[in-house]
Amino acid sequence: MAKEIQAQVKIQIPGGKATPAPPVGTALGPLGIDMNGFVTQFNEQTKEQMGTIIPVVVTIFKDRSFTFILKSPPAAVLIKEAIKKEKGAADQKKETVGTLKQNDLETIATKKMSDLSARDIEQAKKIIAGTARSMGVKVE
Repeated sequence: MAKEIQAQVKIQIPGGKATPAPPVGTALGPLGIDMNGFVTQFNEQTKEQMGTIIPVVVTIFKDRSFTFILKSPPAAVLIKEAIKKEKGAADQKKETVGTLKQNDLETIATKKMSDLSARDIEQAKKIIAGTARSMGVKVE
């Protein structure tokens, strides 16, 4: 018999750096799960991506047990890493903060493919290129 789900929480946590403090504690604490258990498991699974923002979907069951699914980092984070900038443009119509090359675009699209609603890599590249343009990043 399947466990009954109490809640499903989506949060973004830096890889390998989760602590019981906010935002993790604020999101999961009221649901009564073992915070130290979650933090330990999350940090162990994300130690290779230290510091990168990782979206995670935590499913909490009625018996206070939990499971979680790690997603790929947000496209904006991957784009900022590719152009080596800390943030996008304040006004993308007037300011360009960097240039994203086609091979970087394809690498990001490949990483994000499982989280996108694209049917092939070309569609995924268009989605990522749109995100880049909205950040003030020129796509070559």
